[in-house]
Amino acid sequence: MMNKASTNTPILLCLHGWGGSKESFDLLREALKDKPIEIITPELPGFGNEPEPKNPLSVNDYAKWVVNYIQDTRYKIQDTGLFVLGHSHGGRIAIKIASEMKDDIKIDHLFLCAAAGIKHPKHIRRIIGLTISKTGNAILSIPGVKKLKPIMKKLMYKILRVHDYEKASEVMRKTMIQVSSEDLRPNLKEIDIETDIFWGTDDGYTPFSDAKIMEAEIKNSTLHSYKGIKHKVHKDKAKEIAEVIQLKLG
Repeated sequence: MMNKASTNTPILLCLHGWGGSKESFDLLREALKDKPIEIITPELPGFGNEPEPKNPLSVNDYAKWVVNYIQDTRYKIQDTGLFVLGHSHGGRIAIKIASEMKDDIKIDHLFLCAAAGIKHPKHIRRIIGLTISKTGNAILSIPGVKKLKPIMKKLMYKILRVHDYEKASEVMRKTMIQVSSEDLRPNLKEIDIETDIFWGTDDGYTPFSDAKIMEAEIKNSTLHSYKGIKHKVHKDKAKEIAEVIQLKLG
């Protein structure tokens, strides 16, 4: 259930990454606990306590779900201001909303933390890996190989970095393939709101090169880079991100 916001308090809507939950933002919430902002952390369909969808979802489906969530709570937001922060998969959704759904909801400021959405060769390897993991059972079922199936599957998932796929249900596996296949780079130039981008230089999932692309293509954006930090920048640099958010409150 959503937290009730006070009448004149700005809202920070945080969208978690794949496999995340509302707890993903506990450190950020702690860093902002004394600040004049209400933090809302909905769990996206298929994660945390939110039920899985009946059918696979696309990025657009997730974006619509979030917009509906915001619209359902508009009476709490009123004219206080809406800030949206997205980490990884949540960042992908935030990009979609900020670029294609401007008429549905007004976002005052966008924060992207190691946001997904830009396709590059690594994603091609990942999609191939997802396909192999789906069809490879035939190979692993060959007599003499079958006994090695559990070990070989785990090794394959590790090499191709598709651990989340291994754990997911069928509908969420198909969802992962759909959202990973969409390239949101063309959407970046359509974002016309002030945007702060937070990224670790050692991120192995969404490479730092993606951060540079977003900085270059989102008109009014500022990149905050953190040397030696990996993908969990929203946790590892929660205090620093909170400081930037506080400055944007005005």
